[in-house]
Amino acid sequence: MPKSKGKNSDPTRLSAFKQEKSGIVNAVIETPLGSRNKFKYDEKSGFYSLSGVLPQGMMFPHAFGFVPGTRAADGDPTDVLIMDEQVFTGCVVPSRLVGVIEAEQTEAGKTERNDRLIAVAANSRDHSHVRSLTDINENTLRELEQFFVNYNKEHGKKFKILGRKGAQPALRALKKSLK
Repeated sequence: MPKSKGKNSDPTRLSAFKQEKSGIVNAVIETPLGSRNKFKYDEKSGFYSLSGVLPQGMMFPHAFGFVPGTRAADGDPTDVLIMDEQVFTGCVVPSRLVGVIEAEQTEAGKTERNDRLIAVAANSRDHSHVRSLTDINENTLRELEQFFVNYNKEHGKKFKILGRKGAQPALRALKKSLK
């Protein structure tokens, strides 16, 4: 079996933007909506691997992944949550940023920023009206925040919500993380 990843199947070679002028970003899905399994793309091997399993009754509320060509404060590609229908691990979803949940994550006494971009699929039918976090039900946003608090607690980390911002601050944060 070859040790190098295939050039054509490497999602990290994609641009962060599908269409930069329109603000459409490429979101690479690691963990599908409804999954208890957390998958993570390994840039060295070129494969997705199982990085954890959530307890019974806990699941990812939406598809979760990363924006290629970026590096967030935690050293990983910038995280993005896609509010839409079920998609599979490795799927690239052209998406429209609608906001960002700003947060700090603390592990073993070390605190770093670990924001979550929120987006909808550019071709979404159910969320085509969503242009900003204000278009999303407040209860849904609180549940998303609580999911990340609980998810991190499950892994021995503290996740502190600092605030929420709309589409333009999300886009600025993304551009700041470009490699």
